[in-house]
Amino acid sequence: MDKVLGRLSSGAGALAVGAFTVNSCLFNVDGGERAVMFDTLRGGILPDVIDQGTHFIIPVIQRPIVMDVRTRPREIPSVTGTKDLQMVNIKLRVLWRPVIEKLPRLYRELGTDFDERVLPSIGNEVLKSVVAQYNAEELLSKRAEVSARIKEEMIKRGEHFYLTLDDVAITHLTFGREFMKAIESKQVASQEAERQQWVVKRAEQERQAVVTRAQGEAEAAQIITNAMEKSGNGIIEVRRIDAAKEIAQKLAGSRNITYLPGGAAGSGGNSPGLLLNIDK
Repeated sequence: MDKVLGRLSSGAGALAVGAFTVNSCLFNVDGGERAVMFDTLRGGILPDVIDQGTHFIIPVIQRPIVMDVRTRPREIPSVTGTKDLQMVNIKLRVLWRPVIEKLPRLYRELGTDFDERVLPSIGNEVLKSVVAQYNAEELLSKRAEVSARIKEEMIKRGEHFYLTLDDVAITHLTFGREFMKAIESKQVASQEAERQQWVVKRAEQERQAVVTRAQGEAEAAQIITNAMEKSGNGIIEVRRIDAAKEIAQKLAGSRNITYLPGGAAGSGGNSPGLLLNIDK
């Protein structure tokens, strides 16, 4: 029995040692990751990039460095000056990822925290150089152009450090308090000027309306005068008949009038009509 237990113990120990040995000879690279190999016998980082999956290594001699190669966001704040010496607070959002083929060199030169070493530096440098070429108002009116130039410069600088920038955009842009007050005052003055222009235009239109109305009345008076000269008192009779009809209609619609003399409607009766039998 003791011999059996001893053999089982030896077998378990051998299995444990074997499992440990096998485990130390394998490593995994997950999705969205790549690895580079450090080899003590071959002088450091090997030039090959290790893809996803399970791979063999030589224990003690080789050590894998697994690196994330997925696209990640990074916000870069900066305080810089414009062309007209206004201070501006600006934030840049960058979507970046390392160039997979350059991972051995990237790790050799910058280590695993290469984003902390590179992105803030080149981001501030590009922001200061581009923003300095525009005045404060142009940063607001030409924001798309400024963002495009920053993106172009950032991509060029990123390539130098083996980084690919998928997107670069301005997410925050504010000026100093004094400049914001100046913009507000200018906007108020502009609105007041537009209101005054509107008042002037309205007055001009009212003046033209008065002139047109006076011209129309003068032309109407001239037409009446000409008609009276040609037809004698005919135009006056027409006006008297129109006035009588209007008065009759108003009286007929009144509650206090229950009977309207026939003469009022111009029927020719004996009773005097309204404005029809006025002495000529």
